[in-house]
Amino acid sequence: MQDLLLGLDIGSSSVKATLVIAETGKTLVSAQSPAEEMAMVASQPGWAEQHPDLWWEHVTLSIKQCLHKAGVSSDNIKAIGIAYQMHGLVAVDKDGKPVRSSIIWCDSRAVDYGDKAFTTLGQNFCLTHFLNSPGNFTASKLKWVKENEPEVYSRIHKIMLPGDFIAYKLTGEIVTSDTGLSEGIFWDYAKSGIADSLLNHYGIDQSLLAEIKPVFSVQGTLTAEAAKETGLKKGTVVSYRAGDQPNNAFSLNVLKPGETAATAGTSGVIYSVTDQNAFDPKSRVNTFIHVSNKAAQKRNGVLLCVNGTGILNSWLRRNFKSDDPLSYQQMNDLAKQSPIGAEGLLMLPFGNGAERILENKILGCSWHGLNFNQHNQSHIFRAAQEGIVFALKYGFDILQGMGLKTQVIRAGHANMFLSPLFRQAFVNTIGARLELYDTDGAKGAALGAGVGAGIYTSFEEAFKGLNLILEESPDLNLSARYQDTYNNWKTILTNYI
Repeated sequence: MQDLLLGLDIGSSSVKATLVIAETGKTLVSAQSPAEEMAMVASQPGWAEQHPDLWWEHVTLSIKQCLHKAGVSSDNIKAIGIAYQMHGLVAVDKDGKPVRSSIIWCDSRAVDYGDKAFTTLGQNFCLTHFLNSPGNFTASKLKWVKENEPEVYSRIHKIMLPGDFIAYKLTGEIVTSDTGLSEGIFWDYAKSGIADSLLNHYGIDQSLLAEIKPVFSVQGTLTAEAAKETGLKKGTVVSYRAGDQPNNAFSLNVLKPGETAATAGTSGVIYSVTDQNAFDPKSRVNTFIHVSNKAAQKRNGVLLCVNGTGILNSWLRRNFKSDDPLSYQQMNDLAKQSPIGAEGLLMLPFGNGAERILENKILGCSWHGLNFNQHNQSHIFRAAQEGIVFALKYGFDILQGMGLKTQVIRAGHANMFLSPLFRQAFVNTIGARLELYDTDGAKGAALGAGVGAGIYTSFEEAFKGLNLILEESPDLNLSARYQDTYNNWKTILTNYI
């Protein structure tokens, strides 16, 4: 039987596992757990938590489903790679048990701590050393726990990112990567090391951080306990981990300066690679170490994020119902019945916590121009998709203002990019060609594992099976109509903030 690679994508909605045939780079089978979306616990407005053990439960279920569907022996799986939701805080005690639920990426409670650090340490200092405001990232989340839950904080032995925790459950090793530390604002680019200035400001001991291992490397091997729980073979190597957006870029072979990736899952992201320590003076977009970074070859990824994309579409599906719940295809078909601009109905899609592109403001989602005698479901569904695209355009213009010029954007043929209407709005508003490929985060993680384990000797070899499915380019007539609608949307946003 051929050698296989296993990729895991630990999202906030679900966990996906994919088996890839190492020789061809083609997907053998995939499985997802749960079938419906995992819940986020929001005990207060702006909060969002998930328990790390919930991720592990669905990791084991998705792996077992993969093995069953493929009908293969776990002996054939030569390496495991992990992609994960970024910025989440996982804190464990000396026994490796979580001391509380994870404060995940879209939780806004730590904004004030990050803003205060940005002012106290100095904006110029933070931007030149961290390339970001400490904002609402993992370090600030840990400061919140220290100040608000001192008893919990006193029991913390190590802190991890979500992918680090899953790797720990597989291997028993508590390790992280420089890319992971950079996404938590634990990294000082001027020093090329730990951001001790921020840790000292927050009163956080550096010993709470995990050991650093290279992104592409053997970072541990499966324990007997993990093998029993997952059905995998003891001793299988874990040889890659990366946050979901750097990994999404990797899965699309976006590794060189000027190359750009996008995703539109729970959140919407555009991620552009640069060889500069680039930053936005207002920290509305964020720079992190990219997976292809090397000591002699600087590679950073500049990320813009809109928190509410797929989660908005999911909310609409749950709450705007006919006799039977609508499918996403039915929602797309209804949206197409409305013209570009939804006859004056505009939507600000900011209902999932503090938005970095809006300087960490929490606006909430809002509809503008709603006419009870004119608008119906089709207008609402169209305005939602356009509103998401317009929010991405707002952030994209920030990237372009930083000198990150983009002509082509690559994305996986998945999530909201499955919608022809969304794709049309995207290319004609953004003004760049869109290329869609047969890949996703779990497949990218599997290929990354192949590189980390030495099964592939180069990135080029890893991506020999990457296929372009379709591409779309802007249309001059449509672009003008979308631009007019976007300008109206931007005016509303500017007045609103």
